[in-house]
Amino acid sequence: MGVSQVPHNASADQGADGRPTEVTAAGIARLAGVGRAAVSNWRRRHPDFPKPVGGTETSPAFALRDIEQWLRDQGKLAEVPLRERVWQQLVGHPAGAAAALRQAGAVLLLAHDRPAAWQQLRGAADDTELTGVLPAMLDSVLAARLGPGHPVRGLTREALAPSAALVRSTGELATLDGAPEAYAFLLGRHLDANPRQYTLTPPGPAALMAELAAVAGPLATVLDPACGAGALLAAARERTADETDGTAVTLHGQESDPDLAALTALRLALGAPAEVRVRAADTLRADAFPELTADAVLVHPPFNERNWGHDELAYDPRWEYGFPARTESELAWVQHALARLREGGTAVVLMPPAAASRRSGRRIRADLLRRGALRAVIALPAGAAPPNGVPLHLWVLRKPGGTTPPTPQLLVVDTAGPAAGPAAGRDRPDWQTVRDTAVEAWRAFDRDGGIEERPGVRRSLAAIDLLDDDVDLAPARHLPPPAAAGGPAALAEVHDRLTETLARTTQLTPRPADADTGPARWPLTTVGELARSGALVLRTGGPGTAPAEGPDAPPVLTDHDVIAGGCPSGALPEAPASGPAEEPVLLREGDVVVPVLGGGAIARVVDAATAGAALGRNLTLLRPDPAALDPWFLAGFLRGTANNRQASSYASTATRLDVRRLQLPRLPLAEQRRYGSRFSDLAAFESTLRQATRLGEQLVQGLYDGLTDGSVTPD
Repeated sequence: MGVSQVPHNASADQGADGRPTEVTAAGIARLAGVGRAAVSNWRRRHPDFPKPVGGTETSPAFALRDIEQWLRDQGKLAEVPLRERVWQQLVGHPAGAAAALRQAGAVLLLAHDRPAAWQQLRGAADDTELTGVLPAMLDSVLAARLGPGHPVRGLTREALAPSAALVRSTGELATLDGAPEAYAFLLGRHLDANPRQYTLTPPGPAALMAELAAVAGPLATVLDPACGAGALLAAARERTADETDGTAVTLHGQESDPDLAALTALRLALGAPAEVRVRAADTLRADAFPELTADAVLVHPPFNERNWGHDELAYDPRWEYGFPARTESELAWVQHALARLREGGTAVVLMPPAAASRRSGRRIRADLLRRGALRAVIALPAGAAPPNGVPLHLWVLRKPGGTTPPTPQLLVVDTAGPAAGPAAGRDRPDWQTVRDTAVEAWRAFDRDGGIEERPGVRRSLAAIDLLDDDVDLAPARHLPPPAAAGGPAALAEVHDRLTETLARTTQLTPRPADADTGPARWPLTTVGELARSGALVLRTGGPGTAPAEGPDAPPVLTDHDVIAGGCPSGALPEAPASGPAEEPVLLREGDVVVPVLGGGAIARVVDAATAGAALGRNLTLLRPDPAALDPWFLAGFLRGTANNRQASSYASTATRLDVRRLQLPRLPLAEQRRYGSRFSDLAAFESTLRQATRLGEQLVQGLYDGLTDGSVTPD
């Protein structure tokens, strides 16, 4: 759908200063619904492809109108999708994408809150009339929704002059998609396009933090003093919208980046009904809400900051539990959160694990424990939130007063073990289990003042027992280990399974042929020739995306799974907010999968248990025609060492396999099946050996653990 109501003196593809709206190769790919490689191919093959008008040599930019015309002429584009047109106008705006998104968000808020006024305004005869009336209307709706002192600044007539086409396009998008959905798309695309500029809190941890805070009751007033893109406040609003019995929810946020503060304020204002107060300032140096007493504070503070105000804030009244060292910025945020709570209010702070044990913070940790302010430390699995390689902690705090227990207890929870549940992948924790483990423990602890111990997972400790020289609060240091491999009974079961498996390996052990007839001299063909003749289909893996709606996304068979002989453990990325979602390659029974990077001589035949999974990156799928090729014959010959050696190329850090160059003999189908049966038996033997190895390692480690923790005796 195109953009309507664009006046004759301004083009949707051109700003008021006459500069054309520009688009990068990635934008062209989205317009045409193809990958970036296709755009590069068009540039090489078509002499009439538009020339760059800006950008750099490695990332050129093209005039949007020229690209659209070329795509139409080539039959690759019927009409520019409205979402893409608005996005390209944003990124090509002379004031920059952030400023343009601020303007677009304000227009969407006007269209959402005052639709009649917007309909009257959009009928303006020309751009001068439109941009002349718009600033006053935007100021009015922003002040009504965000209060005085809001961060959405700079919407003057002069600033809006180059934006008439953007304003009209944005209004059209609001009509098509709805204002909240339109802004969610534009903001999400902006954040995705600038990953290094913003540290975002993923939806899973954000929802968990809001749920932990809400255990004590509905949250009518919530503060995030380092609100970033607003994920925590949005999660709190969603959590409490149906739990406040009509009481208005008030969301307070503060962010040091003025642009991000403005974009977040608009995001929250365009969400579910709530009173929104977002301010742009450095929270620790210039607190925007010094009189606030919130029901809950949720915060993902910046980690390891040295320049947080240590020298200027030595006598600040917020340091009720001790003046933080220069290296303990996170403890400054913890005390700020407590200072903004009402008595009995709850704060949930995402913390680096070092904050639980650094010696420079031990006195503050000790006072937090003595006074009952720190109630729980919950260790998350690695990968839960940035930085993804570190297992972060959640600190749950309660403002002393009211029902604070006279003998404080601390709940420690480690979700790393439960996170490795059945739904976990190699790089993806089982988040639902993480959430259930943490919320169940905190709910029971908050209700009863203590909790039933679960070795390796959770425990309630008397605060006085932690007040030693280190005041180390890391959950793993205080949780008793689980019984070795489940105890003696479980170890006996492992022993029996290992005995059975070893017996099976004996039965499956293949015998070599008695006669040595020398190497065969078959006529050979290659995978590439077979693909060209139609005897097999060749596909490469990734990067498909999960469906935006409908059935659950399939698991992904990764190169690691193929090499290790494991089940599919990967996950598809989420579908993009706009543009075509890339369909994953789904496996069928009888397919042959080959790793192309450093896997050695490996090929795997897909069985019924793996069928339906998606093909991962760095894998090639071969789908043989059963009337021409036996899959086990194909996989077996692809695993030959000499075959892999002649088809591999070597770089400085990895070996890459050219699957098309792999060879196999030209044999009749009946003879292929004879070889295939033998290769199938070898695969079964190999799988059983792997199982025996795993069981043996489990038994040995279990016995070591049992003997050292006393659950197994030397007898």
